[in-house]
Amino acid sequence: MPQDYPTLLQRTWPFTKMEGLGNDFVVLDGVRQDFSLDPLSCRRIADRHYGIGCDQILLVEPATSPGADFRYRIFNADGSEVGQCGNGARCFAVFVRRAGLTDKSSIRVETASGPLQLQVHDDGLVTVDMGVPRLDPARIPFAAPAPATDYCLELESGRVEFAAVGMGNPHALIRVADVEAAPVAALGPLLERHPAFPERTNVGFLEIVSPREIRLRTWERGAGETLACGSNACAAVVAGRGWGALGEEVRVDLPGGSLEIRWPGPGQHLQMTGPARVLFDGIWQGLESI
Repeated sequence: MPQDYPTLLQRTWPFTKMEGLGNDFVVLDGVRQDFSLDPLSCRRIADRHYGIGCDQILLVEPATSPGADFRYRIFNADGSEVGQCGNGARCFAVFVRRAGLTDKSSIRVETASGPLQLQVHDDGLVTVDMGVPRLDPARIPFAAPAPATDYCLELESGRVEFAAVGMGNPHALIRVADVEAAPVAALGPLLERHPAFPERTNVGFLEIVSPREIRLRTWERGAGETLACGSNACAAVVAGRGWGALGEEVRVDLPGGSLEIRWPGPGQHLQMTGPARVLFDGIWQGLESI
């Protein structure tokens, strides 16, 4: 066998499949089990034909910072690790309670993008305090000389105007007249990988229905178009408020369902409320390099 071929070890990993508005996740308990996730393992798990199938993989780990209950890690379907996922955060909160890892209804987790506060309500909905949205281009990150409500880039398909918002991960928001006719598959990957976004970006296409309601479709970096993206929904409300088109409380209608977003304005914390649901438990018989 060639020297550069890895030796593979088959391992059995329990998992839980969950969804938040159709944004689906494989959730792994890394508190009571030892998981070694690399990009290849993530791609195998996320594969919808030969694996379990999911948009992202969520890993629950012991906290490493004072005051946190858990560490929350997110891996895209392409194996890249990211700092934030709003729909995943709601699923995370439901998972740790269901798994008996905590009985708290208010849960503080650490992420690569900073701490998150999760609140599980009696009706099963979960509110996530997403923190203060980032509008400074350097913190999004996005290559621009100064903050603005709109930016412009030249793509292969032509000029595109958008807002840029950081929610612990980068977002570009394009306003459209009809979200159903939005060129998600055409513009999404072009803007996602534009050099102006050094960490790539999620791309949202939003239609403003009223000051209290928008419709949104999302192209997620590393996953393609998904049925919902919680952090993109948050970023869309921030963008809409920057345009002067939205109020403090907004319902965001996505292909997979609706979220309630509340944001008082710049410098204030943003809160997202929505559902999270367990689909099934299973055993993954995976392979990892040794």
